[in-house]
Amino acid sequence: HVRVICRLMFIQKQIRIYIYIIGLILIDQLSKVWALSALRGTEGIAVIPNVFELSYLENRGAAFGILQDHQIFFVLITVAAAVILTWIYRRIPQPKKYIPLRISYALIMAGAFGNLIDRVFRGYVVDFFYFSLINFPIFNVADIYVTVAAFMFIILGLFYYKEEDFSLIFPDKKHEN
Repeated sequence: HVRVICRLMFIQKQIRIYIYIIGLILIDQLSKVWALSALRGTEGIAVIPNVFELSYLENRGAAFGILQDHQIFFVLITVAAAVILTWIYRRIPQPKKYIPLRISYALIMAGAFGNLIDRVFRGYVVDFFYFSLINFPIFNVADIYVTVAAFMFIILGLFYYKEEDFSLIFPDKKHEN
């Protein structure tokens, strides 16, 4: 009975993370629908003049507009990354100590699939946040998810987790017995 209860709790956690991912994707997609209706064809909105603007852009490339019009490549890379990350995610131990890694996974997946939806159904990614003060490339909510997850992972790897914490996820076959 204990094994069944533990398995059900594990499945419940798995379902919960995918519900969070879907919720984050919905936030991203709703923000893009808003940008399409409110910003497309306009000069944009100066939230803080000469500092931060909402400015519509159809991005047909990757980060900073590189690799323009290679949508099939981006779709394939996103799917491959999602498969690999999900394989890694399923290896993350269940203790609460690993919740930040699970959050990072959810953010990366939501960001990747948020932009993938745009690429597949629109042929481009809708971007609309623009820091004009530093002329930073225009980005969107999905990009924020991925960036926050990447920073989280770096900080966690440098300051929170130890090598032995990662060895639970990626056991060294030579030392297993």
